[in-house]
Amino acid sequence: MIPSKKLLAAGLMVAAVAPVLSGCHKAQRPNANRAAELRSVSVITLAPHAVAGALTATGDLVPREEAAVTPEVSGYRVTAVLVDVGDTVRQGQVLARLDPALIEAQIAQQSALVVQAEAQAGQAQDQANRTNGLDGSGDLAQEQINQRRFQAKAAAATAQAQRAALRDLQVRREKLSVTAPVAGVILERTVRPGDAASAGGTAWFRMARDGKVELQAQLAEAELARIHVGQWASVTLPSGATATGRVRLVSPQIDNKSKLGYVRLTLPVRSDIRSGGFGRAVFGDAADQGLAVPEAAIRYDAGGASVMVLEAGDRVRRVPVKTGDRGGGWVRLTAGPAAGARVVANASTLLVDGDKVRPVATMREARS
Repeated sequence: MIPSKKLLAAGLMVAAVAPVLSGCHKAQRPNANRAAELRSVSVITLAPHAVAGALTATGDLVPREEAAVTPEVSGYRVTAVLVDVGDTVRQGQVLARLDPALIEAQIAQQSALVVQAEAQAGQAQDQANRTNGLDGSGDLAQEQINQRRFQAKAAAATAQAQRAALRDLQVRREKLSVTAPVAGVILERTVRPGDAASAGGTAWFRMARDGKVELQAQLAEAELARIHVGQWASVTLPSGATATGRVRLVSPQIDNKSKLGYVRLTLPVRSDIRSGGFGRAVFGDAADQGLAVPEAAIRYDAGGASVMVLEAGDRVRRVPVKTGDRGGGWVRLTAGPAAGARVVANASTLLVDGDKVRPVATMREARS
C-alpha cells in the first residue's frame, strides 16, 4: 500500500505544476507573436535624383539674324521704293532706286577726261620712243632725253588715274540701286520717294535673314542649367497656336542685375510667327537634380503632403514636405527631411507616428 500512496502523491504534484507551466507558455506566446507581426516596409535613403519635369519660360520673338540696309552713296534723291514691310525678297533684289541724272553727267564728263589723258599719254610716249638709241650720241642732250621719258611716265599715270575716277563713278552708278544683302523678310522700312540718300545714316530697311524668327526665352540661373542645345520645347504664340522649337543657343553668361540668362529656340518659318511678338516655351524633358522620392512615398491628408521617416529603433515619424517637379515616377522635394534620411517608399502603408516596423531596402537602395 505504501507504493500506491507515493504514486498518488506524485500524480497530484504533476497536476499542480501543470497549470503553472501552462500559464508560462501563454505569457510567452504574445511576445513572440508581436515580433512576428512587425510590418515589413520598403525604405530608401533620401539622395539627389534627376527628375524630368516640365519647365516653362517666356520671352520675345526676335530674328535669328537681322540685316540692315542703308545706301552706300550720298546726295542722290530716291526715285522709287520697290518693296514694303512683310515682303519676302531674294539676295541681290533691288529694294530702292536713286536718281541717276547727276552721276550720268559726271560719267560723261569723266569719260572725256579719260580720252584726253590717254591721247596725251600716247603723244608723250611717242616723244619718249624717239630718244631710243640716242643716249651718249650727242645728237640730243641727255637732260632732254630724260625729260621726255619722265613726261611719258607722268602722262601714263595721269591717264590711269582718270580711268580709275571713271570706274569709281560707274560703281557709284551701280550703287544707285539699293539691293538686299541677303534673302529674307522686310521687317521695317523708313525710306520714301524723294528722300535724300545719306551713307552711314539711318537704315532704310531691316530684314530677318531667310525669314527665320526665334524665341529668346529668359530663365533663372538654376533653370538655365537644366537646358541643353538641341532640346525640344513646345512654344505657344499670342494667337494660341503652338509650334515646336529647338534650343539653338544657351546664354554663356548671366545678367548681373536681373540674374537671368536666355536661350534661343529655332522656330519654323511661318506667317503667324512674327518678330516682336511674345512666346511661351514648355521644356518637357528638362531634368532637375535634387532630393527626390518615389511618388508613392508622398502622403496627402488634411495636414498637407508628408513622408514617413524611419528613425532610431526602426520607428516611423511623419515629416511634412513641399514638392517640386515630377517626372519618371519621382517627385523632387523642395522642403523636408535632409539627405541621408530613410524614407518609407510606399505611403499607402497604414502607419502612424511611433509605429515600429521591419525595414526592407528597395532594389535601388540595395544596389547603392
